[in-house]
Amino acid sequence: MSEFRLILRHAGTVLVGQLAVMAFGVIDTVVAGRHSSTSLAALSVGSAIYMSIFIALMGLLQALLPIWAEHRGAERPLQVGYSWRQGIYLSLVVMVVGTALLLSPGPLLDWTGVPQAMQREVRDYLAILTLALPATAFFRMFGTLNQSMGKPKLVTWLQVFSLFIKLPLTVWLVFGGAGIPAQGAAGCAWATVLVSWLMLALALLLLRTQSIYRPYRIWAPMERPDWRVLAEFLRLGVPGSLAILVEVTSFTLMALFIARLGAVATAGHQVAASVTAVLYMMPLSIGIATSARIGYWLGAAHAERVRGAMKAGFTIALGASVGFSALLWLGRDWLAMAYSSQAPVVAVASALLAWVALYHAADAMQCISVFVLRCYRVTLAPLLIYGVVLWGVGLLGGYVLAYQGLGPWPAMQSPAAFWITGTVALVITSISLAILLWRVAIRPRP
Repeated sequence: MSEFRLILRHAGTVLVGQLAVMAFGVIDTVVAGRHSSTSLAALSVGSAIYMSIFIALMGLLQALLPIWAEHRGAERPLQVGYSWRQGIYLSLVVMVVGTALLLSPGPLLDWTGVPQAMQREVRDYLAILTLALPATAFFRMFGTLNQSMGKPKLVTWLQVFSLFIKLPLTVWLVFGGAGIPAQGAAGCAWATVLVSWLMLALALLLLRTQSIYRPYRIWAPMERPDWRVLAEFLRLGVPGSLAILVEVTSFTLMALFIARLGAVATAGHQVAASVTAVLYMMPLSIGIATSARIGYWLGAAHAERVRGAMKAGFTIALGASVGFSALLWLGRDWLAMAYSSQAPVVAVASALLAWVALYHAADAMQCISVFVLRCYRVTLAPLLIYGVVLWGVGLLGGYVLAYQGLGPWPAMQSPAAFWITGTVALVITSISLAILLWRVAIRPRP
């Protein structure tokens, strides 16, 4: 089977699972929006903080994918199992750090000017979500292992199954019933906690019973920490995780800065942010599939297959991103109305979705570049590019344009300011990473 078809099939399977997980956020947004604009605004701020922390920390574990893929390509199955068990120590660090950050959002909420009336509900939301961290960390390791094997179907089945549990559970806990009082945004968090532990329980059952995992001896006795192996994890994972943190916070911190514009602006932004997060699952899935193939062929020392996998990944991502952007542009009004029944929120969201269509195309290209660069252990340069461009041009530029004015443009006092500068920043980032990738992996060597 060609690399194009392999990556397309792998990415398609991962995409279904990722969309199921992202549907968790869509469900939360829609249900909270139907409950009240206050609940939706609190969810917007709370989920922005949670996703910034969660995605960055999970990036440490996602960094294991090219390592495990290379072990498979080099036919070292026992090394995969040993590396898995060492990865458990890394997941424990993720849990401790994540819990500490989620329980201490006060300085960030104050710094970004989130109204005091909203802060209590946001704090409750984040405190509840700390209970989901152990389950999500170990499930991410399970997912990463399957992706490195090129066999993501079991993960996808679990994610889709959990979606059918998440929907009724969220509605019940948000609106109350059967003796449970209405909990608003906190109900969304409790539903996520319960579903996360269910997914982990099923994942552990599969690891114990399915024959595809036996060559790796996953359940062999735990060894002591191997500092050489853990250092390799950290050299790849920490810069990559920080880069993800910069990327995500350049996006999610918008919600915190926009919160001072009021509930309508915050709710409209949450709709745009939710759609953007769903669209991002496409390049994320292609990046996962592409890096799994590139890592495998790097382990097998087959340079021609590496180039073939890289070309296939970028071709798929470019075609898909242009198609999705066009559909979003045409259907933005209908999509905004599907999220909210309140006319002011719909008007704001529809205007922002026009920018999301442009934002997504640039986002897709930079995402694939970063995944490929990680296969070559290049993580520091993307971190520097992200920090300068996404924070400097995107986030800081959006703040200045929104509240102070930028050059000949007066202060917009609108969330659109952040989406305009964020789109410009992603275009610059995409071009910069493409140049870096060409220098590292594509340029002919003398």
